Amino acid sequence: MTDLFLSRRRMMGLALAAGAAPLWPGAARAASSPPAKRSGQIIAGISQEPTVFNPLLLHIEVDEGVYMNLFSPLWSVDPKGNFVPELVADVPTVQNGGLSEDGLHWHLKLRPGVTWHDGTPFTADDVKFTLDLINTPGFPAFSKAGHELVRDITIVSPTEITWTMTKPFAPYISILSWTFIVPKHKLEGVTDYRTAPFNEAPVGTGPFKWESRVPGDHITLAAYDKFYGKGPYVDRLIFKYVPDLTVLYTQFRTGDIDYIGLQGISADHYAEAVKLPNRTVASAPQAFIETFDFDLSHPIFAELPVRQALYAALDKDSVIQQLYYNIPKPAESYLPTESWAFNPNLPSHKYDPAAAKKILDDAGWKPGAGGIREKNGMRLSFTSSTTAGNHLREQVQQLVQQNFQDIGVEMTIKNLPPAVMWSDYWMMSKFDTAIAGLDFMTGPDPSAPDYFDSHSSPAKGGSGQNTFCYSNPEVDKLLSEGAAIQDQAKRKPIYQQIQAIVRHDLPFLPIFQYSMIEGTKSNLVGYDPNVNVRSNCWNIRDWYWVT
Repeated sequence: MTDLFLSRRRMMGLALAAGAAPLWPGAARAASSPPAKRSGQIIAGISQEPTVFNPLLLHIEVDEGVYMNLFSPLWSVDPKGNFVPELVADVPTVQNGGLSEDGLHWHLKLRPGVTWHDGTPFTADDVKFTLDLINTPGFPAFSKAGHELVRDITIVSPTEITWTMTKPFAPYISILSWTFIVPKHKLEGVTDYRTAPFNEAPVGTGPFKWESRVPGDHITLAAYDKFYGKGPYVDRLIFKYVPDLTVLYTQFRTGDIDYIGLQGISADHYAEAVKLPNRTVASAPQAFIETFDFDLSHPIFAELPVRQALYAALDKDSVIQQLYYNIPKPAESYLPTESWAFNPNLPSHKYDPAAAKKILDDAGWKPGAGGIREKNGMRLSFTSSTTAGNHLREQVQQLVQQNFQDIGVEMTIKNLPPAVMWSDYWMMSKFDTAIAGLDFMTGPDPSAPDYFDSHSSPAKGGSGQNTFCYSNPEVDKLLSEGAAIQDQAKRKPIYQQIQAIVRHDLPFLPIFQYSMIEGTKSNLVGYDPNVNVRSNCWNIRDWYWVT
């Protein structure tokens, strides 16, 4: 899960004020061209450890940075929201006959000549196997949203496949841009996908192939000579994980890493970072929202007044201004302001401890031993968890802990290493509360059934990202309605209504929208931030070194 947002205009202004020229990778790219011969390596520094290497299984965004270089979807999405062919010859549209006007019939023509990293030809069998596997009962899929509507998959030829949908589902084309195809010949017949040998040596069709992994330290990928697209332009890509953000930044400053990604450069290091010689520091727009999350199956948080009181007691302005140097902007919605469906008319948060106390008083939570409120023998006491070593979030926890104590609420901090925090502890809702950066969108699409549909909670046997255990029949209904409409103008008011309901229900407390501060060495060309994906490692195949 990720941390920190910054507007492009403000980033440039701050850079100029600090005496640093606002150098953008796109400009550097235009002034040079990729080398004729591949050379060198890229060390990407990240703050969390990728641990899930079957891209169809439950995972988080740090894993996707690896997937984007190891595997391929049928099509990807670029920074402008355009779909780009990957394993298909053309992205299906009504105009090219790949998609019926009602959205029910799909006809895909695959890119010929693609091979898996072990040399086996990629075919329509792999696409069918992937979609069937996702829909297999009991398979712990990252998401079944949209996929569960697929029927009658027919292999026309090794490079042609068709299927039908049981009903129109507008977000599906975006979902497929995030769905990585897996090899049938490696996974067919597996009985336990969590422990399959494939997970230790995954095989994909992407620009890099698996070489090695040192758990707790790094992953090494090697360039794939028979990659179907352009690039890669380096021999190796190394994902190095450094959970302590200060250490991660130090390694960027000293040159031990070439690119500092997930969770980037923290705000307290920004002023120094823009002055570093031979470094390019840029604002990376992202769709992530920093959230204070509840497990709504917990009896304390099942009560809406408790959640409302905690939001009123949260000094959001101090979090943003004192800890994040006033860089990110407050959020009320789960959608970024850049989304076409963003609702600008949601109630604005107000820090009001007196109102918070009254809400709890009215709900029957009365001060008890030690000043901690109680009700029906239950103390208003819980834990808060996030990534250990994320010093900014740890400071946020300390501030929030004091905010809550001021209204008679006890919050104990319980932080965990990233590999533990974001595995079953998060996915199976074993936390009381958590601080996480969440991207609720699917590519450029604002539909968020994975997070808000009542059937998408892994802890309740569902498939998705609803770790809040949130359930609202009206939201379920609106999610279905919005997904069934193709016209964006007609979809917009539906998603704005969903935002209003979620803002009222508060399955999480929205804090701010991210603008990740990331950086590269100045002679590393190709970095291109993309708000439509969950990792800016999405196009490392295009990166190269210049002298």
